[in-house]
Amino acid sequence: MAVTHPSISIVICTYNRDRFIRAALESLIKQELNKAFYEVLVIDNRSTDQTARIVQEVIAQNPDTVIRYFYEENKGLSHARNRGYREAGSGIITYIDDDAEATPEFAASLLQFFEHHPEAVGAGGKVLPKYPDGEEPVWMSHYLYGFVAGQDHGDQLRKYDRQMKYPAGCNMSYRKAALEKAGGFNTDLQFRSDDKAINFRVRQFSQDIWYVPAAVVYHNIDAERLQPENFRKLYLKTGNEEKIRVRAEKGGWGLFTKGLEFVFKWKVSWLIGLKFLLAGTPAKGRYLIKSQWYTLKGFFMKNVFVR
Repeated sequence: MAVTHPSISIVICTYNRDRFIRAALESLIKQELNKAFYEVLVIDNRSTDQTARIVQEVIAQNPDTVIRYFYEENKGLSHARNRGYREAGSGIITYIDDDAEATPEFAASLLQFFEHHPEAVGAGGKVLPKYPDGEEPVWMSHYLYGFVAGQDHGDQLRKYDRQMKYPAGCNMSYRKAALEKAGGFNTDLQFRSDDKAINFRVRQFSQDIWYVPAAVVYHNIDAERLQPENFRKLYLKTGNEEKIRVRAEKGGWGLFTKGLEFVFKWKVSWLIGLKFLLAGTPAKGRYLIKSQWYTLKGFFMKNVFVR
């Protein structure tokens, strides 16, 4: 089956996620939207596991769904995301993570939104964490939802604002024309902060980026992700790539103010941690303080390597 002009292109950028990639693709195969209106692109960012084999199996087993596979040699999530929108055949580009599962109405809700809001340049939806044992870790709080890419702003359609911030990379959509005008994703950001960076670039020419609550994905959080060492590495990397992002967007003065912001947040985390302690949930406070310390430390490190 071939779709000459799909209405929406759903892009999965993947690296060594053979445990989850089949479920991610199957969730897109089961979309309520007519298959003539969407395509799925898998951008393999130099995986060394069974990802390629699994994707090819799924393609062969589902000839009625347009799934296209690409191997991206340049390492880094932003390289893969740029390849995704450049290869896409539609004017609407939707990104979900390789360990996410979309609900059946996901694609239809996004396509309907963009059709009814021609002025909109971007959209984001709900990202609901799916934990290994079905239970949220005792140390999790809303301050740490970014660690699991969690995003839930309720059930009302509305624009992203200062409080809501920006669409999470696990579930974000932009018009292809907007991505092109913005110059694509910042390829200096290889692992974190690229969703924040593309939001900043697009907002230089349009504020019409919306939260679409009907567009829901469940984000599989494996046990390894929740380990203390991985927690440390991800927040170190967050701080490190925030430095890269801010330098590109605001220069030296921006770096100075961002550094002060991280110092302030680390100090405030101790006060919030005390509140958690008094409330009988010390683990929440302890992990919050750690997250801010690792982010601050990563901001002042030269390089942080994760994968």
